[in-house]
Amino acid sequence: MRPKGDILKARTQQEVATISEIILIVLVILAFLLLVAGVGIYFLVKVGRKAAVKARQATTRLTTHVNAMGTGDAAEVERLRLDLRREVSLTRQAVEQAQQQGWGLGDLPVLLADLTAQADVHDSQLGMYAQQRRVSPYVDHTTLDRLRQHQAKLTAMCARIRADLLSDQVQHTATGINDLHSRTDLEIEARRRAPDPLDEIDDLYRRTMQDRRDPS
Repeated sequence: MRPKGDILKARTQQEVATISEIILIVLVILAFLLLVAGVGIYFLVKVGRKAAVKARQATTRLTTHVNAMGTGDAAEVERLRLDLRREVSLTRQAVEQAQQQGWGLGDLPVLLADLTAQADVHDSQLGMYAQQRRVSPYVDHTTLDRLRQHQAKLTAMCARIRADLLSDQVQHTATGINDLHSRTDLEIEARRRAPDPLDEIDDLYRRTMQDRRDPS
């Protein structure tokens, strides 16, 4: 029979082991909860930043639209900003559509990226000029003329890119239409009933007899 001291000691060790296991499980659960909370906070911050950026962009676009409704040089410059954004957006859509259809675009996507970056710089310059023009009576005609020239070049490049892509699209469509037209002709020709040799013999016989009855 084991002494009471050994029994108490064994029970104490068992209880300590059980408590250690419970503490370990609690620590693991807390670590998991902290990890989940950290991931959740990270995504919340990330989503919040994106929402803030989108809200700021929407506010900027709305402000530009409102300012473009006025008169004067500042309103004209704001309208230039809207025109440029529309041209770049249409060009980007045309390039993305061509990429989805698997066309060979070469370095055109890289060119579009550079053009978009330059358009962003130009947009910022237009915004600065419009802001200064609204608060200052001084008119810098030289800078305004240069901004107009840059605007014309950027919009012309966008138009040329879209025109080239549209020309390729029309060419692809023409090739497909011509191929479909040829296949239609072949299918219709194949569906026509082949002439019966007996009918041809009867027709030839009738013509011969007619010629004998009505000699010329």
